[in-house]
Amino acid sequence: MTGPHALKPFLLAFPGPLRDRLVAAVLSGEKTATTGLLVEYEIEKEELPEAGERSALIDSAGREVAVVEITEVRVLPLGEADLRLALDEGEGFLSVADWREAHERFWHGEEMREALGDPGFVVDDGTMLVVERFRVVETPSPDVS
Repeated sequence: MTGPHALKPFLLAFPGPLRDRLVAAVLSGEKTATTGLLVEYEIEKEELPEAGERSALIDSAGREVAVVEITEVRVLPLGEADLRLALDEGEGFLSVADWREAHERFWHGEEMREALGDPGFVVDDGTMLVVERFRVVETPSPDVS
């Protein structure tokens, strides 16, 4: 996964307990989608991912723990998030309302507001999201010593 053809990082949340839970959910197959803010891509001047792209899933310690392949990318307003997305996020959400509450808490958090450079950032039904669906295509081989 590393070397001269290193993949770009696939980062979920910020390093810490939430990222660790999300990475574990990806590795277990429970999490097959993630949702970010379109404004994050705009601020970073980063192009949206495309289906077929592969990235290195990174844990909180900065280790590459898997290779994921993007299977679908959709841009949609927050108000159009549906139950399928909530379930595919693999975090145990049973309703869109639960999914939205957790995501709003994250997006309105100090770390996100700092990353966006906007201490008063809030989302609403029209806030544009980037939904990535993915699958794990490679995990490191266990060390055999």
